[in-house]
Amino acid sequence: MHLIVLLAIFALAWRLRYTWSETAASWSQRWDRTLAIFLLPPLLLFTSAIAIILMGPHGRMVWMVNDWLSYDLAIGFLGLAVFYWLKLAGSGWRMLQQVRTYPTSELNGKSVRLLDLPTPYSAQIGFWEPELVITQVLLDSLGTKHLEAVLAHEQAHYCYRDTYCFFWLGWVRQITAWLPQTEAMWQELLVLRELRADRWAAERTDPLLVAEALLLVVHNTSAFTENFCAAFSQIAPADRLNQRIDALLEILEPALDDRLDVASGGENYHRRNQLSAWAWLLLALLPLLAVPFHR
Repeated sequence: MHLIVLLAIFALAWRLRYTWSETAASWSQRWDRTLAIFLLPPLLLFTSAIAIILMGPHGRMVWMVNDWLSYDLAIGFLGLAVFYWLKLAGSGWRMLQQVRTYPTSELNGKSVRLLDLPTPYSAQIGFWEPELVITQVLLDSLGTKHLEAVLAHEQAHYCYRDTYCFFWLGWVRQITAWLPQTEAMWQELLVLRELRADRWAAERTDPLLVAEALLLVVHNTSAFTENFCAAFSQIAPADRLNQRIDALLEILEPALDDRLDVASGGENYHRRNQLSAWAWLLLALLPLLAVPFHR
């Protein structure tokens, strides 16, 4: 019976990921939808594995006898997930220790780490309290206003704790790499993260300054892995730059915010989003409801 449950959850997880596709909706709707479908399959797998372990390999569930195969599979899945988490956390910790060996400098009253690279680069590196890393080339190539736009973008990553959140999302990406569209959804979350930071910076400086800074320093090389890094100038895939520039230019349209509020439903949308989040959570906990039926 446990094996049937596992196969059913696996089929549901596969179906959820398979049906996802990019949309032209507002930022909030794209973020909520992508994040929900990205997280729900692993949550279902986790709760199913935990439920099977709690019930054990013996006994009966409804009218069917349980066996060791599903029990071993559940332990194996959770063990593999823990292994990937420890590996990822260890890699991030070593990277953070390396970053903390870089020389520090004061920039607009904030401490930054100077990275020796021949290209303009800035990023938040770390977990909950990341380090701001900047190359001297970037400081030399940007004027004061453009530099303020870049720093505002990086401050947005700090305020939203993007490095910490994407450490966990990166772990989910690794343990569900075998599910369809995992990489496409990961890239969508990355671009939405950058769009949010761009908008935050544009509200505090100027959208044109942020767009111009992007065009001046954009490149396709990565100094650090994306799981622990939120970099202003890293652009991959190729269309991400166009999305960010278009979004910044749209902010200049006076009525855009009103149109977005109407499209997203304003307060009604956020209320529906909260209800939807609770519904997804209840669905993810559904496998645990099977525990009382085990005897």
